Amino acid sequence: MIRDNASKLLLALMESRHDSENAERILFNLRPRELVDVIKKAYNQESECEEVEVEVSSREVGHNIYILAQQLARHNKVLQNLLKPQKNIKEGEEGISSMLNLNNRPLSQMLKSTAPAEVVEQDPLEYYEQLTAQIEIVREDRSMEQIVFPVHPICEFLTEESKLRVFNTTEQDEQGSKVTHFFEQTSFLHGEMEWQKKLRSMPVLYWFSRRMTLWGTISFNLAVFINLIIAFFYPYNSGQGAIDDSMLLMLFWILTGLSVLGLFSKQYGLQPLTLALILRSIYHLGIGNTLILLGSLNLINKVVFVVSFVGNNGTFIMGYKAMVMDVEFLYHLAYVLTSTLGLFAHELFYSILLFDLIYREETLFNVIKSVTRNGRSILLTALLALILVYLFSILGFLFLKEDFIMEVDPLLQISADPQHTEASQDFIKSCSADGVSCTDETNINTVAEEEGESNTERACDTLLMCIVTVLNHGLRNGGGVGDVLRKPSKNEPLFPARVVYDLLFYFIVIIIVLNLIFGVIIDTFADLRSEKQKKEEVLKTTCFICGLERDKFDNKTVSFEEHIKLEHNIWNYLYFIVLVREKNQTDYTGPESYVAHMIKNNNLDWFPRMQAMSLVVTDGDGEQNEMRMLQDKLVSTMKVVTMLTGQLNELKEQMTEQRKRRQRMGFVDVQAGASGALPPSAAGGNHQIYKS
Repeated sequence: MIRDNASKLLLALMESRHDSENAERILFNLRPRELVDVIKKAYNQESECEEVEVEVSSREVGHNIYILAQQLARHNKVLQNLLKPQKNIKEGEEGISSMLNLNNRPLSQMLKSTAPAEVVEQDPLEYYEQLTAQIEIVREDRSMEQIVFPVHPICEFLTEESKLRVFNTTEQDEQGSKVTHFFEQTSFLHGEMEWQKKLRSMPVLYWFSRRMTLWGTISFNLAVFINLIIAFFYPYNSGQGAIDDSMLLMLFWILTGLSVLGLFSKQYGLQPLTLALILRSIYHLGIGNTLILLGSLNLINKVVFVVSFVGNNGTFIMGYKAMVMDVEFLYHLAYVLTSTLGLFAHELFYSILLFDLIYREETLFNVIKSVTRNGRSILLTALLALILVYLFSILGFLFLKEDFIMEVDPLLQISADPQHTEASQDFIKSCSADGVSCTDETNINTVAEEEGESNTERACDTLLMCIVTVLNHGLRNGGGVGDVLRKPSKNEPLFPARVVYDLLFYFIVIIIVLNLIFGVIIDTFADLRSEKQKKEEVLKTTCFICGLERDKFDNKTVSFEEHIKLEHNIWNYLYFIVLVREKNQTDYTGPESYVAHMIKNNNLDWFPRMQAMSLVVTDGDGEQNEMRMLQDKLVSTMKVVTMLTGQLNELKEQMTEQRKRRQRMGFVDVQAGASGALPPSAAGGNHQIYKS
């Protein structure tokens, strides 16, 4: 307990002054090697004191001393080298582009959390390094300060999926900073950590939850396999369908060979093997039973996925309103409902499951987003097209009604009436039996005439029919409504009007209005693509916290990779916010109390923006310490000037008082000389003194 208080006292002393004076005093009495030995000794004493109940563990004391040593190491290179753990880590060698690869897991060493993993027997310095993080904050006087702090144990439960989502989806504000949106998500991330901690106490749910990505992949693959079977074999009630038994066996052996080769190369081996097993099941069980089997597996797997989704996000503990507002949760429930309909209602419902590809692929999602993002502009342009169609329909109804003669293909009555069909077949059989030709030329001409009379009909007898005709045929034809109307003769009086009508519809509706709609969609998709490229470029070349670009760190002592990993690590800032919220207020240090006050007021000025301490350090103490020393000297100088000004004012008042006294004494002497109380010589002398 005494050592813990002593370590906290030394930490407080180091926080009170940021120059090297306190560091030199501490290191004068405590050598760097001795300090490191104390840290290791405190770590090793933990196992010896496990059976004894103590208020503060030895490792906690050692952690405080390690944090103190990290602060002292800024002023002592020997101590800085001694604190480096003896391990060969090639951190920072991977490019930051791996942070954007959605298929790589873990993301990269730069995105790697500094929160503790499973604690095993290891080097004490390495152990404390995993439990320690550092950030830079901005004080009220706009000076920067580096903070070394312990990572709270709850930060261990932050999932990699949440890190990836926050890192890739955090938006910039009007000033180009991501800090605002990131700070808004810290409360949600903190709640997720607490839920993940509770989830560890439920082993079964945790086992399903941490494999959520696997269940999602299985569901999509099963949906694809089911739809392949339906496409090739439906309807399957009468037999095997489009592929015979020999073809099934040949495909089975081909896919089996491909799966063996894929398993040896550890890539793309499971899909061919699954297809081979499905074909074998079709051969032995039949298509219907195979679909029932795959549909049941898909439904069970999707239910497991929903359980995993709920386990990861804690959806049920958020309340019914949060569940209803969670679009992703509702989407997965709709998927389960569709799978149920496909299994128990009709197989063709499985085709809807293929839309899951839009949910899984960002590119397809952007294609849909290109239509919905500017939906208002598209709807207004479409409304303009409807108005123009309405006007052209009115003109056609008033002046060109006779030109709306449409060719139609009516259904033959012989195919519509089953009794008539049977009678026709009997007639053909009787003709064949009697040797009479049933395809008489007269009969053929009669049928052709009847069909010719019914191949055309009027399509603009009412205004509603005109609107439907222009809307249906006019917008679907490349040349407009003129392509489907009657071809007029040049000798007709309304021929010029018809030419103007067709050209106006073509240029206004087809070329201008429809291309406006297509242009909005294409431009939106291009904007989404450019935004995605710009976003990826920003993630590669810009610090998430301060917003400084990569080229600012060229030819500096700290590289850009080291800066975003050590100085401005996004997750270290999250861990510090969590530490401030979890820690008792009475145990706050100076910086923690300052940041807690700023967080309470939703003030983000403590985040460093467009500045970093590594870019302003010039010597051993750094420019920050020099500025503080100059500020201290300026304050002391102002105090001296204020004191001298006060003394000068007092002296001035004394001189003024003495001058007034002398004036009063001279005036009295003059009056006394005038009354004869003094000799003339004395009076004259005093008068001279007064005059002088």
